[in-house]
Amino acid sequence: MGAGVAKRSTGGSRRRRGGASRHAAMSEINVTPMVDVMLVLLVIFMVAAPMMTVGVPLELPKTAAKAVPTEAEVPLTVSIQADGKVALMNSEVPADQLVARLQAIASERDSNKIFLRADGKIAYSKVVEVMGALNGAGFSNITLVTDTGGPQLTAPAGN
Repeated sequence: MGAGVAKRSTGGSRRRRGGASRHAAMSEINVTPMVDVMLVLLVIFMVAAPMMTVGVPLELPKTAAKAVPTEAEVPLTVSIQADGKVALMNSEVPADQLVARLQAIASERDSNKIFLRADGKIAYSKVVEVMGALNGAGFSNITLVTDTGGPQLTAPAGN
């Protein structure tokens, strides 16, 4: 019967006992890169959000009308600037090409709603002219865009 010799383990096995092995998968989630990415996205959205409005600057007239409910698809926006120039969404369009461009765009969309924005200094006749051209081209769902907080035309009390 032979005697067996037992080897003592070296320091390497002691290290494994206390912590994970070198090849084992890490079971913790490193949140630092995720937080970094989220902060970058937050900054991007904070900078980009004000730019998402329609880009033609106008001084809209103020009315007491309520806000129009939002839709899934962004409506086409026609803007009439104070100098009489007409813009479709963000780009200026010659008045004689407005209807043709709208019809080309509207053929590819689900919604036929058009928002008509006009500067408060523009003559009413110009607004009606553009609105008539849109209606004559078959666009009947036209919404006039104004700012809120204008005067309310109500009858005086006691009448």
